[in-house]
Amino acid sequence: MQTADIRRRDTARRRNDTLERLTGERDVWVSTAHPEHGPHQVPLWFWWDGEVVWMCTGGGSATVRNLRADPRVRLALPDSLDVVLLRGEARCFPAEEVPGTAADGFAGKFGWDPRGEEGPFVYVRVELSGVLAWRGVPELRGRVLMRDGVWVDGQAD
Repeated sequence: MQTADIRRRDTARRRNDTLERLTGERDVWVSTAHPEHGPHQVPLWFWWDGEVVWMCTGGGSATVRNLRADPRVRLALPDSLDVVLLRGEARCFPAEEVPGTAADGFAGKFGWDPRGEEGPFVYVRVELSGVLAWRGVPELRGRVLMRDGVWVDGQAD
């Protein structure tokens, strides 16, 4: 196992790094749960529009079924040495009802437009209510970057 030289970032730097990752990363782990079937986790492509996370998946997927039963969702960027955990509420949009700016942004990032595919696709919009980010033990204190949908200011960091 390789360890990294971890230096504690202040809240402003940590938030900036998190926003860069939200813009640049391709995949996010999506965790949902169904009252009868339990937890479900899957990686999906995502697009961050600067305010919300957009994903797209098959209309009959367990992810969509779970979110329609319970819109609470957890997201995680795929790096255990640079943890970013997101919490929010999801809203599902059939491809024919998704806002054009969201579908165009998603298609622009990935070069794939689900609106032109056969079969039902659903866009999932996640409005964030919480964000945690840390790199190792030195950053566990102050890892909360967003609480109740509001970015923290970092004055107590």
